[in-house]
Amino acid sequence: MRLFGTDGVRGVAGIELTDTLASSIGKACAHVLTKNKENVTVIIGNDGRISADMLVSSLISGLTSIGVDVINLGLIPTPAISYLVTKYNADAGIMVSASHNPYEYNGIKIFDENGYKLPDEIEDEIEACINNNIEYKAKKIGRILEDKNPIKDYVDYLLSQEKFDLNGLNIAIDTANGASSITADELFKQTKCHYKIINNNPNGININDNCGALYLEGLSKYVIDNKLDGAVAFDGDADRAMFIDELGNVIDGDYVLAIISNILKNNNKLTNNTVVGTIMSNLGLVKYCENNDINFIATKVGDRYILEEMLKNNYIIGGEQSGHIILKDYSKTGDGELTALCIFKYLKESNKKFSELASIMKKYPQTLVNVIISNDKKSELNNNQRIQTEIKKYEQELNNNGRIVVRASGTEPKIRVMIEGENLKQIETIANNLAKVIEEELK
Repeated sequence: MRLFGTDGVRGVAGIELTDTLASSIGKACAHVLTKNKENVTVIIGNDGRISADMLVSSLISGLTSIGVDVINLGLIPTPAISYLVTKYNADAGIMVSASHNPYEYNGIKIFDENGYKLPDEIEDEIEACINNNIEYKAKKIGRILEDKNPIKDYVDYLLSQEKFDLNGLNIAIDTANGASSITADELFKQTKCHYKIINNNPNGININDNCGALYLEGLSKYVIDNKLDGAVAFDGDADRAMFIDELGNVIDGDYVLAIISNILKNNNKLTNNTVVGTIMSNLGLVKYCENNDINFIATKVGDRYILEEMLKNNYIIGGEQSGHIILKDYSKTGDGELTALCIFKYLKESNKKFSELASIMKKYPQTLVNVIISNDKKSELNNNQRIQTEIKKYEQELNNNGRIVVRASGTEPKIRVMIEGENLKQIETIANNLAKVIEEELK
């Protein structure tokens, strides 16, 4: 079974992602990094889960045993690792995080020396080292190097991208009891807006616990009760951002892409006149692009594939409905806090209500049903005749007024059934019927 999914290695900490596996990943990573270079340095950060100490120490043990020096940055957002690996002239960066997942899970994401997530071929090489149980011959022993000032360095970098004067805005910030709990206050106090931070007391087990980017009901109520201009919610490692407008409505990543691309186009800054999304992007975003003479390109799900497309054709904006937004002129990965700075800047400059700013896109009704299956059954999805026949039947029923996307999750043991269409009741029925068939066939 493949270790690396669409966003690194992920699993239940201590059961699927063990200290032994983390040490093996550290050794394999060190082996690959030191093939053509003798003095190698890796930075490591984490999003604050209770399992972080176990996994970080195991990674450090593996890395240093093969001669790699390590700078442990501690609690920090994932996009900070992407930036700081270049600032600190490191050869790689490792983030220990399971993003939006509950605290029981954890993961290992690896960035190269340029701050990009590792390409598939390098992940394959690291994985082959582990699967083949190769014997490593260390030329030396690595050390843990001097501490840096990563929080200040990262916040200064974000604020240097543009002038983010948010004076006059009244907003709320949900840090999901995760990594942004250590950066958000320092960041937003320098923008001069009035803000209240909630869910920013991480204790190792409350990360993403009914808060953050996946659980927006509480934040929506908070905005309405306090008559705010809007709010933002990050996920556990702060590489995604979801917003709430002044009426309590959810403004997801598709709306964000529409808002930002519209402003860029109006200012003649939308390079190659293109927005990059995924096969899961809402039809409303596709229609917005068509109506505004903007090219829309859909990739596989995963911000790494979005970035690959952006780099290949020099596109400057792309993202996912889930709130991963990549602004290539500023960052090499999805960055929730950077996205928030930009959205609130545009909100202030527009002199509009948040709901009015987002009204340029009309979202199509969408439903998503997750079918839990074992990871080894995922590969059977596309070859199962009954499932594929049922999908085609329902596609004909929608008659070009909707779409069906059925895919295996890259990070969890699930098949995701996503249906869009004009009639919510109809698409919910289709999604549940398809989910039942998948469960029967792949159980």
